[in-house]
Amino acid sequence: MTVPFNIDLKDKTAVVTGGGGELCGCFSEALAKCGAKVAILDLRKEAADTVASKINENGGIAMGIEVNVLDLKSLRKAEKVIRREFGPCNILINGAGGNHPKGTTSKEFLTVDDLESEREGLVTFFDLNQGGIEFVFNLNFIGTFLPIQVFAKQMVNQKGAIIINISSINAFTPLTKIPAYSGAKAAVSNFTQWLAVYFSKVGIRVNAIAPGFFLTEQNRSLLTNEDGSFTKRAKKILNQTPIGRFGKPEELIGTLFWLVDEKASGFVNGVIIPIDGGFSAYSGV
Repeated sequence: MTVPFNIDLKDKTAVVTGGGGELCGCFSEALAKCGAKVAILDLRKEAADTVASKINENGGIAMGIEVNVLDLKSLRKAEKVIRREFGPCNILINGAGGNHPKGTTSKEFLTVDDLESEREGLVTFFDLNQGGIEFVFNLNFIGTFLPIQVFAKQMVNQKGAIIINISSINAFTPLTKIPAYSGAKAAVSNFTQWLAVYFSKVGIRVNAIAPGFFLTEQNRSLLTNEDGSFTKRAKKILNQTPIGRFGKPEELIGTLFWLVDEKASGFVNGVIIPIDGGFSAYSGV
């Protein structure tokens, strides 16, 4: 990996939830490149270990830990291991999240005919599954809330302590079909601002990055057809994105470094930064 610039993170410990995914895996590699010891937390142990192995093979220091961000016992167990092996957490990145089909409508707009239709596969707002909605909200919001409860206490009055939550462009303008995910990410953004105020007297800054559309393995089946061409939804996204393409994970690193480096952003607190190619700025007209 090539980073856009370097910051000094020697002797710092970074904890990254969802670190086995593409975006947060990229974050983990970038932080390690700057000297941080990186604990990669993911529900999928193999994914976390894959990222950690890549970092270690390239001269960095990392370990993968299987963690359920919705389970305090799991998080506390991980915290003990990290503190013992790497020392107290200095940088916390909350990247665990995602959507679920049971929290998704099949159409963008409701029609009267939909209310009487028995078409197979049709899912209206009225058909959404409560368990699916709860899963999505909990994964994104509670899955941010609990890691902060576990790791932030040791960050109090640490020089350069920083929490970075991963919100989404959905928090600014909700996308069609995914009400649970959009609502949960809006909650993450609001919570980021609340925490920034709450922790302001004990030296912990709290900010969020709100990625726009990045083509990853998690959403590839939704945005591309089997032949590699873009789906109808992908084309709508690109038409709404002034830059006219999807983002690359590496394009998030500059903002990540800026927020992590207290010399660069020590007075930045409680902001949610969209990185979306102009999507949130474009009205479509």
